[in-house]
Amino acid sequence: MPRQRVPANPFRCFNSAPELIRQVVMMYIRFPLSLRNVEDLLFERGYDLCHETVRFWWNRFGPLFASEIRRKRVNHMRGFRHWRWHLDEMYVKLNGAMVYLWRAVDHEGEILESYVTKTRDKVAALRFMKKALKRHGSPAAIVTDGLKSYGAAMKDLGNGENQEIGRHANNRAENSHLPFRRRERAMLQFRRMKTLQKFASVHANIANHFSVERHLVTRQEYKLRRSAALAEWQMLAA
Repeated sequence: MPRQRVPANPFRCFNSAPELIRQVVMMYIRFPLSLRNVEDLLFERGYDLCHETVRFWWNRFGPLFASEIRRKRVNHMRGFRHWRWHLDEMYVKLNGAMVYLWRAVDHEGEILESYVTKTRDKVAALRFMKKALKRHGSPAAIVTDGLKSYGAAMKDLGNGENQEIGRHANNRAENSHLPFRRRERAMLQFRRMKTLQKFASVHANIANHFSVERHLVTRQEYKLRRSAALAEWQMLAA
């Protein structure tokens, strides 16, 4: 019987505690803080770290944590019969030029996929939708705005009958832009498409993890959900 391979410890080459690394990554990505803001907050708590250490840690561990969160979500939702997606695109300024951040949001408000392109045509929509469908499977319905690129891309994919278009039907995706906009202002915009793509994907998955819908539940239920999310976060990459 072949021996099962044990995954390598991602923290093995670091002298800092994994708990501290997780805390730093969470602070920088989840909250609208700059690298130096995180450095100052940690110094008040007795940790003397350079802001470049914060940058290195989020670049190294942010995608790792995000992929683990996304994998659990995909396994949980795959095959759900009444899964509805909402697709939308938003402008993001990159070195003074406008690029497009395509995003897929499900009926529960969780961001499934983020994809950055320079254009907003059929080719870009097709690449984005192929990536989302390959990773998450096919939903029962896909809600979009009136952009013609969506209809053309879905026709090529053979699921044009699943498209729904309505004036206010896509508010779920429209409102989900707000957390990213707040984070974008704190970072003073982005400078490279690769960095934007990486941060958008990581930010989306970590925002999903800590989204406990506090406006829909009682205070007691909110506290229980928040504690559960933090406990699960501390076990990532353990």
